[in-house]
Amino acid sequence: MPKAILSVHDKTGLLDFARGLVDLGWELIASGGTARLLVENDIPVMEVSHYTGSPEILGGRVKTLHPAIHGGLLARDTHEDKQTLADMGWDFIDLVAVNLYPFEATIAKPNVTRAEAIENIDIGGVTLIRAAAKNCERVTLVCDPGDYPLVLEHLKAGGIPSEMLQSLALKGFYQTAHYDSAISAYLAGGTNAETLTLYPVQTLRYGENPHQKAALYSYTANSAPLGGEVLQGKALSYTNLLDLDAAWRAAVSFEKTAVCIVKHLSPCGIACDENIEKAYRAALASDPVSAFGGVIACNREVDGPAASAMAELFVECIAAPGFSDEARAIFSKKTNVRLLHMPDLKIDPQVEYRSVNRGLLKQEIDFGDPPGTEWKVISERQPTEAEWASLKFAMQACQHVKSNSIVFVQGEATVGIGGGQPNRVDCVRIAAQRAGELSKGAVMASDAFFPFPDSVEVAAEAGITAIVFPGGSIRDSESVAAANKHGMALVATGVRHFRH
Repeated sequence: MPKAILSVHDKTGLLDFARGLVDLGWELIASGGTARLLVENDIPVMEVSHYTGSPEILGGRVKTLHPAIHGGLLARDTHEDKQTLADMGWDFIDLVAVNLYPFEATIAKPNVTRAEAIENIDIGGVTLIRAAAKNCERVTLVCDPGDYPLVLEHLKAGGIPSEMLQSLALKGFYQTAHYDSAISAYLAGGTNAETLTLYPVQTLRYGENPHQKAALYSYTANSAPLGGEVLQGKALSYTNLLDLDAAWRAAVSFEKTAVCIVKHLSPCGIACDENIEKAYRAALASDPVSAFGGVIACNREVDGPAASAMAELFVECIAAPGFSDEARAIFSKKTNVRLLHMPDLKIDPQVEYRSVNRGLLKQEIDFGDPPGTEWKVISERQPTEAEWASLKFAMQACQHVKSNSIVFVQGEATVGIGGGQPNRVDCVRIAAQRAGELSKGAVMASDAFFPFPDSVEVAAEAGITAIVFPGGSIRDSESVAAANKHGMALVATGVRHFRH
């Protein structure tokens, strides 16, 4: 009778998995709380302490660390190893279902003590993973509850394929490497070497250009592109993924219903409206020429009317937390449009990495003005109530445009965007050119201070009535004077939002 040892902290899916094993004739061995849960649910199980003849000790610190367990896991399918186990009165253990104490979740809690963190360093679980993974030619390791159904399916069909055994083992080594990295980083106060564990998601057709090889990796195992699910269309490309990431970050940064259209990593239009179709049309109107062949991200479900509007434009991809049945039917006729279903509105993790020569840059993600930020009117004229609303939207949109970033806004929709130029005044001119007549009566946001008053002067010529910017230049007084000369409102936030 094959034997499985179960020792899990996260008990998601455990009962169904255990019942499935029992139905297939497996004998279960389990430790501590895992055994208790199985007994409470009338699933036959043998306690680890009964199997080993040794009780749990040190308040549960030592449960599975016993030669009967690890001998059964590490024994090879040879006459010598079988005889050794038989002489000891032990047997093979053929499957391990294990997951670890939540160390990272523990240290993420506010005011967690060092003692609490130490108690959540798993020893037995890590050892089980490594033993099973080392002997993966014979032992099945299941360290991810998401793999329970697939493992059962293969067992019912006659056994686990060798390539799957190796894949499950590799996942275990990835997991323990990440776990040890988190522990060492915590104990060193974040000053030690940092290890990134990346899981392959898919090989891409090519990178930015056809002669460049490329692949997509995730911070979590068994992940999908950007954590979403491609509902239709061919596989996402390297540039699709970059553009979708930029568009998604922008869309979910707004609490209101929002749509962002991105082309070549630059937003063409961003808009908010209670109606998602109207939000899309407003975003598209910001720069319909550039939007052709771009990607769209929405922070609300795409309904039929919005889908009909989007289907009028050639777009590569659309990301949203949902698509109605009517929307799916509409897009099904546009087979080249990739639909990416995003399960939530989270940006995860809270940091980002960028490669540089011989290293990586790491920084926290810019989620907007820090708490307690105070906007100050530094001009003679105060913004109107309508201008205030537009200025807040404009600065939020501005954070997602490549620096130097300039955004013109009417209501809660961009009408002109300029960014990515070496000097700020050129970005103002680009935004004004794209806005055309819509720049008259619009407001403007800038991601950084004005080194000279020329940006304010060009904005005034375009018809801008109010500006929000971080301030902080030694020539701020000249920008204030230019704003006062043209009767413009000028608001300083004190917070820069570069996005290089």
